[in-house]
Amino acid sequence: MPQDNTVTQDVFHANRLPWLTSQAPESDVVLSSRIRLARNFRKIPFPNRADFEQLAAVLQLTDGAIPAVAAAAHRHFGRYAMDKLTKLQREVLVDKRLITENLVKNPQDRVAFLADDASVSLLVNEEDHLRIQCMRAGLDLEQAYALASAIDDAIEGQLDLAFDEKMGYLTSCPTNLGTGLRASVVLHLPGLVYTRNISNIINISQQLGLSLRALYGDDKEVVGNLFQVSNQLTLGFSEEEIIDNLKSAVTEIIAHERRARKALSLYMKEHLEDGIWRAYGTLRYARLLTEKEVLTFFSKVRLGIDMCLIKEISADCYPEILIGSRTSWLEILAGTENMSSGELDKLRAETVRRALAAHPGEGRQQA
Repeated sequence: MPQDNTVTQDVFHANRLPWLTSQAPESDVVLSSRIRLARNFRKIPFPNRADFEQLAAVLQLTDGAIPAVAAAAHRHFGRYAMDKLTKLQREVLVDKRLITENLVKNPQDRVAFLADDASVSLLVNEEDHLRIQCMRAGLDLEQAYALASAIDDAIEGQLDLAFDEKMGYLTSCPTNLGTGLRASVVLHLPGLVYTRNISNIINISQQLGLSLRALYGDDKEVVGNLFQVSNQLTLGFSEEEIIDNLKSAVTEIIAHERRARKALSLYMKEHLEDGIWRAYGTLRYARLLTEKEVLTFFSKVRLGIDMCLIKEISADCYPEILIGSRTSWLEILAGTENMSSGELDKLRAETVRRALAAHPGEGRQQA
């Protein structure tokens, strides 16, 4: 059985992820693409019905398949047992979207195999026995699926998966039956939010069999103007059809977002620029910042960068700030969970200022 990783600084302390970068297809609107495949073993109950002995059996089977997975993915995988991580370490992995909250609800016999470049997560005994997650920067569902499919083939070559000729892959949740595939894309949509067209896009997405929801905030208040769109149906569709449908919808959303940004620049130019520069000034000089403030202000700043209104900084700082402003990451950085809200807000502001200074744009020379 593979040994658990010695807890390294990289996976917890790194404030950048390779699949969050401004140098990617459609990256002015699309942050990242993800493909997730749900798989289960024959003759073993789903995790929500399995006892600890059966969960341990799933883990043992998966351990044996990891060398084949690593070879297929051309990556090294670290093994992270949830019950051997601290609560804070688990929160960091959730905030980085490398694992899910479901995986840590009952940590015993729950393990995440994480690729060395953080582009692949293999979650064991989450809602299903296996969840294969592959992430790519920008709009790149095809490459994410190609990698997930290669890993899936390697696992299926080693293990007996639950598959029915009529129903497809059998999954814990009926909505995942069939391909077991969930494709999703994270979008930055300030133009549609500010022009109050986002509700129309949400309604149209539902009619297309897609789900569009805010990444941060709730139904009453969207924070950071970040949204995730994903397919709702898997049964009766091929993997290619699901991906093509999602990609077509995302391409339309991108076009609507760009038109909304253009409308803002034409009809609300002074108001738009004032809001963007006020937000930039706050992030650049504030000594105390909350998570919500960072997400709200930097959404405006990122919009200013993408519309070439702000040239002092590069969009490369965005993913660094997105991760670096999370409370869990700041506590890991400080080496303590016993920080007051004031101490966290101070450290968050310092982190943001450093990230802005570390990524000068073409309009400012690096010191």
